[in-house]
Amino acid sequence: MAGRPRSEEARRAILEAALALVERDGYQDVTLKGIAEAAGTGRQTLYRWWQSKAEVLLEAIAELVGPELQPPPESGDPHADLVAFLEETFGAAHGVAGRVVVGLMADAQADEKFAAELRARLIGPRRQALRTVLARGALPADLDLDLAVDVVFGAMWYRLLNRHAEVDEKLAREIAGLLGRIR
Repeated sequence: MAGRPRSEEARRAILEAALALVERDGYQDVTLKGIAEAAGTGRQTLYRWWQSKAEVLLEAIAELVGPELQPPPESGDPHADLVAFLEETFGAAHGVAGRVVVGLMADAQADEKFAAELRARLIGPRRQALRTVLARGALPADLDLDLAVDVVFGAMWYRLLNRHAEVDEKLAREIAGLLGRIR
């Protein structure tokens, strides 16, 4: 990044304002101008550090859920570990985090560079965490872990995008049970 270094105080204010605006107005209605006003910073500050609201919100959500991208500690019960991981993951789909990630996924459809950044910073680490949990023995050894990850997240995304059913603890238990019956 060229120019003056970031003010950590301004950066935090911007990230918090962006999330608050999504909570209040929805992803689509958030603008860089609105973020700057809500954060009490100038638009030039935002444009110096980010090129789009998607970039601001990706940084905000990655910081918010970043520590949660790690798999949970092993309990000795692979099925229980999977259920716990899925319940935590699906629980995050409710509230602002879910709305932001759905919006980011929509923006990524029209911008391959941003899509690659989204995969690297958020989607890829979450996929790897699930792979780690599944590799603990929740699946038969010969089952393709990448396919199982696609099945899990595919169900989640399908429900988030179509809103025909909940993404909740019940879904977490049902998917874990379904995967467990593959044996």
